[in-house]
Amino acid sequence: MENILRPLIVIGGSVLLTLIIGWATDRLMRKADERHSETPLWGQLRRARVPYQLVLCTALLRGSYDEAELLLEHRVAVGRVLSLVLIGAAAWLAIRIAAAVVETTYSRYARVHRDPARVRRVRTQVTLIMRVVAAVVGVVAVAAMLLTFPAMRAAGASLLASAGILGIVAGVAAQSTLSNMFAGLQIAFGDMVRIGDTVVVDGEWGTVEEITLTFLTVRTWDERRITMPVSYFTSKAFENWSRGGAQMTGTVFLHVDHSAPMEAMRDQLRDVLRACPAWDGRDYGLVVTDSTPSTMEVRALVTAKDADDLWTVRVTVREQLIRWLTERHPYALPRVNATDAVLPPGFPVPQRVPTGRRTHQHDHQPAARPERP
Repeated sequence: MENILRPLIVIGGSVLLTLIIGWATDRLMRKADERHSETPLWGQLRRARVPYQLVLCTALLRGSYDEAELLLEHRVAVGRVLSLVLIGAAAWLAIRIAAAVVETTYSRYARVHRDPARVRRVRTQVTLIMRVVAAVVGVVAVAAMLLTFPAMRAAGASLLASAGILGIVAGVAAQSTLSNMFAGLQIAFGDMVRIGDTVVVDGEWGTVEEITLTFLTVRTWDERRITMPVSYFTSKAFENWSRGGAQMTGTVFLHVDHSAPMEAMRDQLRDVLRACPAWDGRDYGLVVTDSTPSTMEVRALVTAKDADDLWTVRVTVREQLIRWLTERHPYALPRVNATDAVLPPGFPVPQRVPTGRRTHQHDHQPAARPERP
């Protein structure tokens, strides 16, 4: 009976003590979060209560399982399992604490700096730093778990002896993966592209949605996701519309007849832009950029605060100008002349001269008949 009660008392006492300590710690962090609402640190640390309690419970069981007086074969197996769980829970807790500290630092930086480009750059760096930290902690945790087995400790010398050859083989086999990892670090700290930037890659326009150590995801305007290796952005040219500021200038091209009223079109462009909320009011213009025997090319220049608003301004200007020309000045639309041209209002119409032949008195007079004798 004692062989059953002793393990139950040890396990129950450890679990109960873990719950009490976990509840007290969570209560203290909740009060600290209410007292210091300007920082999200304590709220972030509260998310780590599950791995924290798991570490406490496993540590208590690992330290007191000798008191349970288990059989020798059971004692070795239970001790090894508790060690593995303790290492895994400690790694989980370390990652959560690091995430809380990094997120708190980023939140403070975002509140102080109002420049969206700088905030996106720091956000990209923070994301990649957390991925690196998680990877390093995971590798260390797995290595510590393997070292708990005597067979792995015995093979450590041979593994270290062959580390050089294995490193060369792994480097050759994972050359593309390593290049992508270094490219990801170069993107993060070289400020080439950031999360939230508007880019054009391979003719596709979209927004950078995710950056990892190996790949980058671009969300297109039609909500498709393009996943590309990060080495693409370090080896090929691409357009970054958000670098140096989000303000942009765009153009709208129209083909009209040579008789189009340019001054009236400029006034109409101004009225259309004033009624468009996406126009930032910086600049606009309308000029003739080319001419052909049948039409002339007109370019409308518009501005906006970012790429999304610029698209809205361009489609609005194109639609409104074409509608205005159709309703007010249909003669200004491009056409193929198969009949007489329609002249603009107020244009002097020349009078046509009759093309009939004039008849003179001496023309076509009948010859005099000879008189009869």
